[in-house]
Amino acid sequence: MSTTAAPAETILGNDDWWRDAVVYQIYPRSFADGDGDGTGDLRGVRQKLPYLKDLGIDAIWLSPFYTSPLADGGYDVADYRDVDPRFGTLADFDEMTAEAHALGIRIIVDLVPNHCSDEHEWFQAALAAGPGSAERALFVFRDGQGEQGELPPNDWESIFGGPAWTRVPDGQWYLHLFDPGQPDFNWEHPAVRAEFRDILRFWLDRGVDGFRIDVAHGMIKADGLPNVGRTSADGERQVVMIGNDTLPYFDQDGVHEIYREWRPILDSYAGGRMAVAEAWVPDAQRLARYIGSDELHQAFNFDFMMASWDAESFRTIIDKSLAEADLVGAPTTWVLSNHDKHRHVTRYGDGDLGLARARAGTLLMLALPGSAYLYNGEELGLNEVLDLPDELREDPAFRRTGESRDGCRVPLPWSGGAETGFGFGPAGSAQPWLPQPASWAALTAEAQENDPASTLNLYRSALRVRKEQPGLGGGTLTWLDSPTGVLALRREPGLVVVANVSGEPVDLASYGSAVLLASGPLDGDGRLPADTTAYLTA
Repeated sequence: MSTTAAPAETILGNDDWWRDAVVYQIYPRSFADGDGDGTGDLRGVRQKLPYLKDLGIDAIWLSPFYTSPLADGGYDVADYRDVDPRFGTLADFDEMTAEAHALGIRIIVDLVPNHCSDEHEWFQAALAAGPGSAERALFVFRDGQGEQGELPPNDWESIFGGPAWTRVPDGQWYLHLFDPGQPDFNWEHPAVRAEFRDILRFWLDRGVDGFRIDVAHGMIKADGLPNVGRTSADGERQVVMIGNDTLPYFDQDGVHEIYREWRPILDSYAGGRMAVAEAWVPDAQRLARYIGSDELHQAFNFDFMMASWDAESFRTIIDKSLAEADLVGAPTTWVLSNHDKHRHVTRYGDGDLGLARARAGTLLMLALPGSAYLYNGEELGLNEVLDLPDELREDPAFRRTGESRDGCRVPLPWSGGAETGFGFGPAGSAQPWLPQPASWAALTAEAQENDPASTLNLYRSALRVRKEQPGLGGGTLTWLDSPTGVLALRREPGLVVVANVSGEPVDLASYGSAVLLASGPLDGDGRLPADTTAYLTA
């Protein structure tokens, strides 16, 4: 593992920056290729920092770039203190971080504490050491059931499908709630806890401003590893990628001890270092326990992403989310797309309809109190790529369940045509690691740059308005009377947001004096068309 000394600079100033920040998620493999090998990397991220500055975001969140065999897109970490050579070097990370900070952009990195890669040196040592060893105690090894131990220790299933246990040649089984290449750590072991406290400090010393905690509700398993009592053989998956069932391996009370150990570390660094949890839990009260002055700063609220294109659905979820935020005194987070779900253009209907709704939904999201997380490429209006050849798909879930997240991870189109990889890398580069659809020629950043009506420029305008309008970001909202299928809300001081989710145009005259921004053109009578959102001065 690397012990290279590193810079410790961060952005000083507003320690509460995260409360209303717009954070741009970068899936490094698919964002931009700096060295021409067909894989995105940290050099590519660094080259695109001016683009991100112009977009108007406050921070970037980098999905894992650590040393990894990429069995699960980097969420299988072999070395938590180094950069995978395909993504660059620690020096590349330091240079990227310094340039981002110089541009006023903060850096959030993914932390994957529930499990590591089966190529991690600890797990390799555990395999070599054998049953009952100190090395195996760092993971969850158990003897099997049955006369010869030929059956898994319990009925737990992998989120990617199939048993959550794999047998090793000496007969024991190890737990992996995800892919077999991702063994779960034993977080009851003090050495595991000490290791991750040190990993936190390693990246904080390098100047990172925050962490996104992967599977933050994992790590601690119920005493005795009890059966769930149902399996896929019963006709329904035991667990899904995004769900909130009560399970003996998620959301155990002991996980909060871990975060109470981490918070003083974060607070000991200047500049408002933060952590946001990816936590799927049964209810608001359980989620609230992850957030507070002695645990984490935020938890992802994915309900908005799961809402149907329906005014009642949106309003119910917005009210619920804001009420949950009030429980803990922390702002909620809003998300429409990420690396695990179909892009919202496609979820909302695909084609022109899906794009119109995606633009309208984004403007609504950016007007809500709290912070917003964008996913790379959504500012270009990219759709989910649904027709990737099966042999090119790399999502481990696809091999076990037929479900695939590869379609939202297709490399971004920057310029030119498909024959040159849409400018994903420099001239003469290898083709991107996943093929891009030819239809993206009209969606490249280059093609949208000078079109005032483009989705890229809509995002730029929306983020500029968000910064300029004191009523956006923090604060509260007030619902206004509106026709069925229309959401109208006031943000003080002086801003009204109208989202038309109905099928008919809406008169705006009663809502405000002037339209600041709209997700699409108004009709000839100045009314707000269906599937359109507008910001108005009140």
